[in-house]
Amino acid sequence: MSFSIAIIGRPNVGKSTLFNRLVGQKLALVDDLPGVTRDRREGEARLGDLEFTIIDTAGLDEGAKGSLTARMQEQTEAAIAQADALFFVIDARIGLTPTDRAFADFARKANKPVLLVANKSEGKHGDAGAMESFALGLGDPIQISAEHGEGMGELYDALAKLMPEPVEDDEDEGEDDAPLTEEEAATRPIRVAIVGRPNAGKSTMINHLLGEERLLTSPEAGTTRDSIAVEITWKGREFRVFDTAGLRRRSRIEEKLEKLSVADALRAVRFAEVVVMMMDAQNRFEEQDLRIADLIEREGRAVVLAVNKWDLMESKGGGAISGLRRDADHLLPQVKGVPIVAVSGLMGEGIDRLMQAIQDAYALWNRRVSTAALNRWFEEAVQANPPPAVSGRRLKLNYITQTKARPPSFVLFCSRADAVPQSYLRYLTNSMREAFELPGTPVRITLREKANPFAHKRKRPS
Repeated sequence: MSFSIAIIGRPNVGKSTLFNRLVGQKLALVDDLPGVTRDRREGEARLGDLEFTIIDTAGLDEGAKGSLTARMQEQTEAAIAQADALFFVIDARIGLTPTDRAFADFARKANKPVLLVANKSEGKHGDAGAMESFALGLGDPIQISAEHGEGMGELYDALAKLMPEPVEDDEDEGEDDAPLTEEEAATRPIRVAIVGRPNAGKSTMINHLLGEERLLTSPEAGTTRDSIAVEITWKGREFRVFDTAGLRRRSRIEEKLEKLSVADALRAVRFAEVVVMMMDAQNRFEEQDLRIADLIEREGRAVVLAVNKWDLMESKGGGAISGLRRDADHLLPQVKGVPIVAVSGLMGEGIDRLMQAIQDAYALWNRRVSTAALNRWFEEAVQANPPPAVSGRRLKLNYITQTKARPPSFVLFCSRADAVPQSYLRYLTNSMREAFELPGTPVRITLREKANPFAHKRKRPS
């Protein structure tokens, strides 16, 4: 198991900036506003030749029992219990505060190795605060600037003394870079992003899947800010599930922090293989839901619609489900046949159906069609509905081939690519979905003009 370190400290001392520095990516949201981080976030970190798991946490702060602040601290306590060592971070420019002193006692009681990190020590402005931190009794402060990358050598030296000796690997170098076999691809974790409008119940659903309160939930919309990844195993299959911030209409996003949260959610969609779009059963298929579904389709991700809070619906029978199906096919023709699952994240209803739908959507997203079957379908589709004449000239469609999966993508060779109407491409796409059972998954058809073998020959002079 990887050596793990939790970054702790009061709000706004630069914990997330240090986290991003160590993982080498801007994974955690960073802002001058205190309390940006709420859920704990894990990442694979590297410092020189040291590799370890780093855990970003919410700022240690006191709050009334049951409040959001108190539950944020519970998340931090869980991270401390999970970690092998702690980075206790202070703001060297401000110096020690009573909160720092109180939570230094908290860190000592964890009975784990603690490195005292005096962040924001660039220049001479942080020297006084770093000297003050000796009073915490946590050892010599390591002066760094997480934002500018200063002091990383000193942090490396201190951390190297805590970490266990690396285990020698007898396997040949470079073996991890080999291409995945079909068997490996079929068993590696499926990356799933759960998106939707604020307060649709995304975090509640993931907590039920995990069987623990891993993610903060609240009746207040906008509780989730960072896109948090968690590992889930369902019937022997592994999933890496990303909880994301709620996506509101762009015109209603005013605060800088919410813009950062939305950008983080969109990155999660682009990174995912399957995207679950979660809707509130009592306010489903609103304009923003349709925009989100269209975004997922344009990104080329497999889609599953989850209608949450189904336990609150008065009518739950087959007629209600059929109504969902009709609405989805009418309002989302670009993903016609998309799987729809009625769920209750709070009660745990429909969880198995949802996980099976994710797995089925992933399989379709990876589908490849044989060239022979593809061209038999193509010939029948064109005979049943020939392409229209444009400017008095009949369009000639030659043949079609699949270039890749993830999502299924095809190239159609024809005589005049710019003249083929979009309506005819939609006809071919819908016909292909039915013929090869590709409901809901994005299908890409690219037009390409067939090369004219005589184009290079010049006309003879008359």
